[in-house]
Amino acid sequence: MPIDHLGFTVADFPRSKAFYLAALAPLGMGIVEEGEGWALLGTDGRPEFWLGGGSAPGAIHFAFIAKTRAQVRAFHAAALAAGGRDNGGPGIRGHYHPNYYGAFVFDPDGHNIEAVCHQPEG
Repeated sequence: MPIDHLGFTVADFPRSKAFYLAALAPLGMGIVEEGEGWALLGTDGRPEFWLGGGSAPGAIHFAFIAKTRAQVRAFHAAALAAGGRDNGGPGIRGHYHPNYYGAFVFDPDGHNIEAVCHQPEG
């Protein structure tokens, strides 16, 4: 079943909001709606990723779809520039499948965030 949206709490909302806005901009995501201590990010006005201030959960992993490998590279660069820590630079992860092109970063709370493109180069 496809996931409609994902939401979780973060320890430092302003810091995480700034991180995700920068890291997800190359994937076409931005603020759809926000309020005091929470924000909904998404594409085309559709909330897909929800952040709220509070106690951060234990470390989790999630991946965002990138349409191109260039978007994966841009995500990785933007996430690092926004304060993320590298957890695997852009490249083929052939143990998943021959065209699995992904990049991984740790967000401010230590969550493993990925952008992945399943399409061949070109």
